[in-house]
Amino acid sequence: MARRPPLGELPPDYTPPAGSAAPQILAGSLKAPLWLRAYFQGLLFSLGCRIQRHCGKVLFLGLLAFGALALGLRVAIIETDLEQLWVEVGSRVSQELQYTKEKLGEEAAYTSQMLIQTSRQEGENVLTPEALRLHLQAALTASKVQVSLYGKSWDLNKICYKSGVPLIENGMIERMIEKLFPCVILTPLDCFWEGAKLQGGSAYLPGRPDIQWTNLDPEQLLEELGPFASLEGFRELLAKAQVGQAYVGRPCLNPDDPHCPPSAPNHHSRQAPRVAQELSGGCHGFSHKFMHWQEELLLGGMARSPQGQLLRAEALQSTFLLMSPRQLYEHFRGDYQTHDIGWSEEQAGTVLQAWQRRFVQLAQEALPENASQQIHAFSSATLDDILQAFSEVSAARVAGGYLLMLAYACVTMLRWDCAQSQGAVGLAGVLLVALAVASGLGLCALLGIAFNAATTQVLPFLALGIGVDDIFLLAHAFAEAPPGTPLQERLGECLLRTGPSVALTSVSNMAAFFMAALVPVPALRAFSLQAAVVVGCNFAAVMLVFPAVLSLDLRRRHCQRLDVLCCFSSPCSARVIQILPQELADRTGPVGIAHLTATVHAFAHCDAGSQHVITSLPPQAHLVPPPSDPLSSELFSPGGSTRDLLGQEEGTRQKAAYKSLPCARWTLAHFARHQFAPLLLQSRAKAVVLVLFGALLGLSLYGATWVQDGLALTDVVPRGTKEHAFLSAQLRYFSLYEVALVTQGGFDYAHAQRALFDLHQRFSSLKAVLPPPATQAPRTWLHYYRNWLQGIQAAFDQDWASGRITRHSYRNGSEDGALAYKLLIQTGDAREPLDFSQLTTRKLVDTEGLVPPELFYVGLTVWVSSDPLGLAASQANFYPPPPEWLHDKYDTTGENLRIPAAQPLEFAQFPFLLRGLQKTEDFVEAIEGARAACAEAGQAGVRAYPSGSPFLFWEQYLGLRRCFLLAVCILLVCTFLVCALLLLNPWTAGLIVLVLAVMTVELFGIMGFLGIKLSAIPVVILVASVGIGVEFTVHVALVTGCSLPTCCGQCSVSHQTHLCTVPPKRTRARCLDSSQALGASASCGSGHGCPRGR
Repeated sequence: MARRPPLGELPPDYTPPAGSAAPQILAGSLKAPLWLRAYFQGLLFSLGCRIQRHCGKVLFLGLLAFGALALGLRVAIIETDLEQLWVEVGSRVSQELQYTKEKLGEEAAYTSQMLIQTSRQEGENVLTPEALRLHLQAALTASKVQVSLYGKSWDLNKICYKSGVPLIENGMIERMIEKLFPCVILTPLDCFWEGAKLQGGSAYLPGRPDIQWTNLDPEQLLEELGPFASLEGFRELLAKAQVGQAYVGRPCLNPDDPHCPPSAPNHHSRQAPRVAQELSGGCHGFSHKFMHWQEELLLGGMARSPQGQLLRAEALQSTFLLMSPRQLYEHFRGDYQTHDIGWSEEQAGTVLQAWQRRFVQLAQEALPENASQQIHAFSSATLDDILQAFSEVSAARVAGGYLLMLAYACVTMLRWDCAQSQGAVGLAGVLLVALAVASGLGLCALLGIAFNAATTQVLPFLALGIGVDDIFLLAHAFAEAPPGTPLQERLGECLLRTGPSVALTSVSNMAAFFMAALVPVPALRAFSLQAAVVVGCNFAAVMLVFPAVLSLDLRRRHCQRLDVLCCFSSPCSARVIQILPQELADRTGPVGIAHLTATVHAFAHCDAGSQHVITSLPPQAHLVPPPSDPLSSELFSPGGSTRDLLGQEEGTRQKAAYKSLPCARWTLAHFARHQFAPLLLQSRAKAVVLVLFGALLGLSLYGATWVQDGLALTDVVPRGTKEHAFLSAQLRYFSLYEVALVTQGGFDYAHAQRALFDLHQRFSSLKAVLPPPATQAPRTWLHYYRNWLQGIQAAFDQDWASGRITRHSYRNGSEDGALAYKLLIQTGDAREPLDFSQLTTRKLVDTEGLVPPELFYVGLTVWVSSDPLGLAASQANFYPPPPEWLHDKYDTTGENLRIPAAQPLEFAQFPFLLRGLQKTEDFVEAIEGARAACAEAGQAGVRAYPSGSPFLFWEQYLGLRRCFLLAVCILLVCTFLVCALLLLNPWTAGLIVLVLAVMTVELFGIMGFLGIKLSAIPVVILVASVGIGVEFTVHVALVTGCSLPTCCGQCSVSHQTHLCTVPPKRTRARCLDSSQALGASASCGSGHGCPRGR
């Protein structure tokens, strides 16, 4: 017996078949695509043979490379900022957001913490004194929250947002105001005296108890302090703001409270107030003019009488406003309380987050479980915590999923016969896919692609499923190699058979995810790019490293080692096989198995010198190959052995024995081969299938019309949690959104006042904009500015008429009259800034309601400095901010008369409230209306854009369907080109694309029937499903054999197509299978260089 070359080495006279395929194809006058296909398969065959010869090196280098890339996970960045996750980079919204940040900074002016109270009995009225007292209990508990950080105690009064704190020259009064100035809290309790209990400020004056808002009467306090300080200006400021008696003049929810002030309307009657009547029209803060909380901000589920009177409501809401981290940092920078802790903006943010978490916790626990009402609390820190929790990788979940896949792969690939078992291959394949996923994510981290919740929660499992599918495919094809394949070519044969399919599906998946990156949402674009990179790493691992694992397993089988426990020898290395002639006589098994004329006893033993298993046959036994079998030479070729023959015969005997068991037919493969496939080949079955799927397509087209756009936050937060309960209540009762109409630079505000008023009017007329009450002026800085100028003009006119103000003196006039005097003499000319002749010849506001352009920026400086409450209420956020200027009525020097003009504005905003936004269609309508109003203003020379959360997170729906259609179309075109190139059949590629398109339409229609809304997330899934669908369609196309024409004109092909090649230095004819089909047979006739036998 000739000595075989060691495993992994090829005979000296071996020539790869792929190299000779191309000349024969060209000689056969076949087309270029067939040559390309054969060339590609030849490359895969050569790659497999080389990997088999150097499997150890390939495995080592592959693991080293993938391990090095996996280290990139150390620099991974997890993005949790909603703006960074949902706003498209370079889009219109992104540019507007960047402009806002350049002018105002990175953060908003304040953050909101909310309490929503609802009844445990759905639909029950909450406008009762009992319900308001429970709301007071929860709000009071939340307002008393304190956290200790950096050795300091932080309460609400230190970190809350306070708007419009006035500047007072009197130091004592200024310090008292700073301690007493209330926090901005929007609550229905402000309609009652109990609203003062939420304000934690206090001040001390000799001879008086601690001054708090619960006992503070501003009018009485000013009368007591009048003899000791000049408070005329401060008195006028409070009068303009309509502070009055503040909280002590409001009714008490509980008249029996011992602290209920005598000035309360129901103090003496001891009657509970009519809650609905008090809350009708909304509530006010300490300032009736500038702090008005509309009903829609406080009450939800309202019901009114036919006359419009408020009767009942189903929800109450209180909102606490806190400073931003930057504001808190600036407020305490240089303060004696923080000079010893290295105060920084990061520390300020930590303080705010700690307070917010404690706020939510205590508010939710404020009411007993048996209370008739329930409290839902939420803060911006809660949303950040939700995103952070979703973005964190759950090691237990990932490990559990991969362990289950390891167990599945090992169990399904284990066999009792050690020569057929591949349990270790399954384990190694799953571990290799896990390493490939880690390396792909590490490469994404090195490329700077930020991770998000989709990356950490979905991608590891999606990539595992895609990668393991190719692992099983290669392992199965490697184990089911054609009979007679030399050991040295086993891996090349495996890649030749399965490589095109794996390459096609992987390229299609990568193309699908790259096309999904067209979705204009950064979070899902990052997910799509990461998925494409991970699929590429999976493809490299499956095609390069996993074949090396298969080669090592082949060596294990060659050395008769146990599977998994490869250190131990297999007990089947020495055994006796008896083959009975009658068994072979009755067999109709595979063609190419020799017939034996007598009982043969074969003995296998291990040769210690050559390290091979040698099978010995008795001399009298002889084998006769059947002359009619064209593949019989496969068994007796120099590349085979008698041991191979016996192994095949034993497998045949075992199969024959299994056929006697009825349970052997209870398999999916048996059902598919003998029942399902023949049924589909019948004409009636084909007709029924086409009709059914045509009906399904029609239903899907109808269901597609039901698909709505949208993704509510309640769909993201887990159901049953407190956060989900709050978001559900907010969406149901308080669907209000604060937005702003931002005006940019690039035009002259002074000469564009009419256009600004028109822009505000157009925006206010939108359906979704909440109109202000009839008793309140519009909340825009231009209106506040104009009204303030008209007010001081009226004061000046009265003082001028009474003689208190003359051409040369204003000291006897009022504070407002003196301010008007200084403004009226301004010329706006730097050389001659003052003109006293204008006192009676001009007005601060003309008859058209416009400010004279030359006075516009000078008056803006005075208004900002003199009316802080009005400025705060307008939420103008001017940039550049006007300069500070202090008015002193008794200073008559020339310097005090000169007022510095504000710089031309580059940023200002009009605040609005949007209501009734429940569905995505409502958001889209509001966005389109706002954009149209800004476009019309642009034609008049005013540059403006809307700002707010609806425009940040819902503007994507304006073009989402267009992006989805574009991505799917591009993907289908790419799939057609790739399939046509690799399958060499445009008709088959067209059929694949048609099936994929129908599948996408059906999935889209099913979304409509199931009520699944279309958002960026389903769009990515739909686009990715097209790439994943290529896996099934390509496998079926390759198996049916419609992808490649026969290589020989005289070759008859059964069930699949073969490429016949004849290596010049080999005497054995081989048929290179171009598909993954198993068990199919081929017979080549004479002609075109395809020899019949040896």
